[in-house]
Amino acid sequence: NLRFNKVVICTDADVDGYQIRTLVLTMLYRLTPTLINKGYVYIAESPLYEINTKNKTYFAYTEPEKTDILRRIDGEKYTIQRSKGLGENDPEMMWLTTMSPESRRLIKVLPTDAERTAEVFDLLLGDNLQGRKDHIAEHGAEYLDDLDVS
Repeated sequence: NLRFNKVVICTDADVDGYQIRTLVLTMLYRLTPTLINKGYVYIAESPLYEINTKNKTYFAYTEPEKTDILRRIDGEKYTIQRSKGLGENDPEMMWLTTMSPESRRLIKVLPTDAERTAEVFDLLLGDNLQGRKDHIAEHGAEYLDDLDVS
């Protein structure tokens, strides 16, 4: 009885947004796995950076994209700013970067993605204390550069 052909998860491109995305994916995987198995669930990518030159605005969704754009506009004056949260964008910016079917970027969620997300979510937030400790001891150092403890 699905009335639409896509369920799109749209969160900020920061750690809080990723956590919310993980929670929503886990909820969908647990409560409505058919949506994922039939290929209806997508993640809308939101840009990390807005790069403005005199004549054009560029959006970079990853650090390598930002580097590539800056290389391509070499010699031009530009301003660069970290994108605001989606709730702070004006409607035109939301349409351009996230909502318009012509310019948005969607990532299709595959059943294996959702299954792995649910497994990690259970491990990190579930009742298996020893499993969580073992995972952190084994893999914690891999995430030290991502910590935000300012």
